[in-house]
Amino acid sequence: CDRPDQELTGSWGHGPRSTLVRAKAMAPPPPPLAASTPLLHGEFGSYPARGPRYALTLTSQALHIQRLRPKPEARPRGGLVPLAEVSGCCTLRSRSPSDSAAYFCIYTYPRGRLGGRRRATRTFRADGAATYEENRAEAQRWAIALTCLLRGLPLPGDGEITPDLLPRPPRLLLLVNPFGGRGLAWQWCKNYVLPMISEAGLSFNLIQTERQNHARELVQGLCLSEWDGIVTVSGDGLLYEVLNGLLDRSDWEEAVKMPVGILPCGSGNALAGAVNQHGGFEPALGLDLLLNCSLLLCRGGGHPLDLLSVTLASGSRCFSFLSVAWGFVSDVDIQSERFRALGSVRFTLGTMLGLATLHTYRGRLSYLPAIVEPSSPNPAHGLPRAKSELTLTPDPAPPMAHSPLHRSVSDLPLPLPQPDLASPGSPEPLPILSLNGGGPELAGDWGGSGDAPLSPDPLLSSPPGSPKAVLLSPVTKGPPVIPPSSGLPPPTPDARVSASTCGPPDHLLPPLGSPLPPDWVTLEEDFVLMLAISPSHLGADMVAAPHARFDDGLVHLCWVRSGISRTALLRLFLAMERGSHFSLGCPQLGYAAARAFRLEPLTPRGVLTVDGEQVEYGPLQAQMHPGLGTLLTGPPGCRGREP
Repeated sequence: CDRPDQELTGSWGHGPRSTLVRAKAMAPPPPPLAASTPLLHGEFGSYPARGPRYALTLTSQALHIQRLRPKPEARPRGGLVPLAEVSGCCTLRSRSPSDSAAYFCIYTYPRGRLGGRRRATRTFRADGAATYEENRAEAQRWAIALTCLLRGLPLPGDGEITPDLLPRPPRLLLLVNPFGGRGLAWQWCKNYVLPMISEAGLSFNLIQTERQNHARELVQGLCLSEWDGIVTVSGDGLLYEVLNGLLDRSDWEEAVKMPVGILPCGSGNALAGAVNQHGGFEPALGLDLLLNCSLLLCRGGGHPLDLLSVTLASGSRCFSFLSVAWGFVSDVDIQSERFRALGSVRFTLGTMLGLATLHTYRGRLSYLPAIVEPSSPNPAHGLPRAKSELTLTPDPAPPMAHSPLHRSVSDLPLPLPQPDLASPGSPEPLPILSLNGGGPELAGDWGGSGDAPLSPDPLLSSPPGSPKAVLLSPVTKGPPVIPPSSGLPPPTPDARVSASTCGPPDHLLPPLGSPLPPDWVTLEEDFVLMLAISPSHLGADMVAAPHARFDDGLVHLCWVRSGISRTALLRLFLAMERGSHFSLGCPQLGYAAARAFRLEPLTPRGVLTVDGEQVEYGPLQAQMHPGLGTLLTGPPGCRGREP
């Protein structure tokens, strides 16, 4: 389906090493082929050799599998493998010298009947030629073509598919907060993330953060030209550290163009929820959300990311990719820290407690309105034009030099546990197959007695011209040592956000405390909450600004005035799970799309947060900087059409 937002889908690993030049090289892809256009077609056997034979057809969107023998299927079961479910592929060869066949294996993560994803492999036997070299060339051709499609690389029109089409393996820096997700982040990373990105052929180096602001310190000292992306495996807080660390470098103009990604292993996972929606997947939580975002990361491709520059009362500045909150939302966020061991349930419990002790806050909200066009195709419900107080409402959502690298695991050989797949007709599973150079361990589909095990084809496992990964830091075996209490102790507010002295100037903002220009709108009210949000999601399952995009250049202001009942406020938050809260007609709910805003709390006590991190209490102001960063999102998808 057509999307109005521009993608930066440059292929993984192509282009110069300079982050600035690399970002400029991420041009939009060529016009896509029709989804049904056959790119490759051929006949394959199965593994073991006595199994069925298949006709395979590869299109730009899926691999079509039709059984030919022993009995053709009129309606093939499992005969369509959407590329959105594929993490990667490889070629294999038999360890039997007499076997002239070559093997083509794909790694998939289909959804089960209950909606969750489960890893599966499909292995096909290329045996149409008399020699192994010819069969290997055919299996390799399919693997190269599929890899190009997965990474958004164009296939040549002349049909010549050679290993030269494949770029060097993209190199990612993974930062893992082992305390995230109730202490499960490391296990989830080891059991799910690392195998999947290895299947995709991505090169990586992994660092476990050991303290608050560790990630910020690391990225400030990195030689960024050695990396193609920085990916956090945690909640939103770790990405906040990374972005502010990049913008605190003297070379921030180049550094901030470094593509960043997020794999959700925290409590809130708001940005991951927006990435999941952008990829066309149905709303998900927990492990399902992690697998969806990991699949998107394997595909590569980035998107411009708006960043909000926030100036605090002391004059210090930080950068936000998510939200600024005051009142009920920030109260719940900070007060629920004591329940962090409960994971995402902490927010539900915090909300109930917040409703029981509901407060109002006197304050002054001023903003520079943005004139925007409706993002919904329905012209009857356009965004309000902001020249005075706004109460309703945006469009409803559419249907639904090196620094030390501590505790590091690299892309050199790494034992990654995978489940064995047992044959229905054989009590003994195939032996585990380990790919050279740190690839994923592979359990073959099924094998009976007498079937020779398979081993990786080194020519395809490491494309010509692809440099071997270099170990940049010591490898520590085993999981991290995690203290008995899950979560880091909450530091003092002064320690949570450090000032940024670099970054772009805020040309729309007068000095804090100075009068505002006449084209600003000012409201002075008793507020229950005020929320300034950039992407669509406030949590993995909370769509606060359903029409927002990563690069719309807007900060979406939502507020609730005093006078709302606890029941009505609860109804708003329940509707926010579907992004339908603006359609409730709540008179206390207000909205405005802005380019900049100023918030002046007039209540002497309260809590302010930036991206969920507590900041000093007092007046603040902020300006949106459109497309300042780059977010790894994978290709866009179409809601409601997930396979």
